[in-house]
Amino acid sequence: QEQLVESGGGLVQAGDSLTLSCSASGRAFSAYTRGWFRQAPGKEREFVAAYSGGMTHYLNGVRGRFTISIDSAKNTWYLQMSSLKPEDTAVYYCAVQFTGRPVVDRETLYDAWGQGTQVTVSS
Repeated sequence: QEQLVESGGGLVQAGDSLTLSCSASGRAFSAYTRGWFRQAPGKEREFVAAYSGGMTHYLNGVRGRFTISIDSAKNTWYLQMSSLKPEDTAVYYCAVQFTGRPVVDRETLYDAWGQGTQVTVSS
């Protein structure tokens, strides 16, 4: 049984940095694609970043501010967020694709999800 557990969310001020972690177990440990999504209040869940096949992918609005990284030894991946803005406020989810797919920014193509961690950025 795969399991994904996010941590690291919290309340920060605009301009601050925060790093989220996603710890994987079971089949999720060897996933091909590891991603991050977020859902703001009243909005649909949106893609944020992914690491797939040795390549990174980012939502345009976070490129240059967010970095996804992998620590295979710890079965964990991270989302380093800097220069945070109030519009980054959302519940952040990690997710995996077990096999390689040509699309990494569509949530319906992900196979397993974490429970989410809240990030709140105050102005």
